[in-house]
Amino acid sequence: MKTLYIIRHAKSSWSFDLPDHDRPLGRRGRRDVLIVAKHLSENELTPDLIISSTASRALNTALYIADEWGYPEEQIRLDETLFHATSAHILEVLSNIREADSVAILGHNPGFTDLVNHFADDYVDNLPTCGVYALELDIDDWKDLKSAEATKKFLVIPKRLHQ
Repeated sequence: MKTLYIIRHAKSSWSFDLPDHDRPLGRRGRRDVLIVAKHLSENELTPDLIISSTASRALNTALYIADEWGYPEEQIRLDETLFHATSAHILEVLSNIREADSVAILGHNPGFTDLVNHFADDYVDNLPTCGVYALELDIDDWKDLKSAEATKKFLVIPKRLHQ
């Protein structure tokens, strides 16, 4: 059995004239990631592995969440190919994991929403910024991920945690 946390980066800022890859978190993103990170640390065990896109907004989301989970930042695996990756590519990245039972992966839409819908019984129109969709997978090895049967653990949406 494996656990997968699919985490879309927090809301980015458009205040700076930067390439898309370099856009930082915006005010709302910084607020949301703190709330989501706290929720995860209070309700979920720290994953064995965190993988993040190298885009600034994804990496910073990963750092906030890792801090709250007590996961060492130097152990976050950076993968530049996750920047706007398709769900097929994300599945390929995850299928190559060998050493972890639980993984948190951070990146971007539309690939992350498509990945959720690859496994979900309930269609998700859009995994919102800083949304977390957690799955339990009936596999012993990540190489079998593409054909895994999945059970939804939860869906966290920042807006619902603010209430």
